[in-house]
Amino acid sequence: MKEQRGSVSVVVAAIAFMLLICTMGIADVGSILATRAHTRAAADAAALAAAQELAFPSGASPAEQAALLAERNGAELIACACDPGSFEAVVTVRSAPTNLLLAPRSVVLDVQARAVVDLP
Repeated sequence: MKEQRGSVSVVVAAIAFMLLICTMGIADVGSILATRAHTRAAADAAALAAAQELAFPSGASPAEQAALLAERNGAELIACACDPGSFEAVVTVRSAPTNLLLAPRSVVLDVQARAVVDLP
């Protein structure tokens, strides 16, 4: 009977450890989903800024405007297909979650957005 003393403590510790890992994983998934939503918003804003510059030129390049809006929204402009003379802008922005617990700096999110100006 004395050989089994303390075996319950080991099982409880293992279960507590597994619960901690699961909780950290759930927190990471939530952080990734929130970052994805913010990155989508940044991509949308960047695409709209580039399309507006194509439709109503102010002297700045559409890519510069898209980069500025992406940066203001916490993302980095990766690509901007905004050909002069067209009214369509396709941008790709990148961001990464900063507060991951299990896999820090291992997730990068690239999001693409398209904006078209339809002038009468």
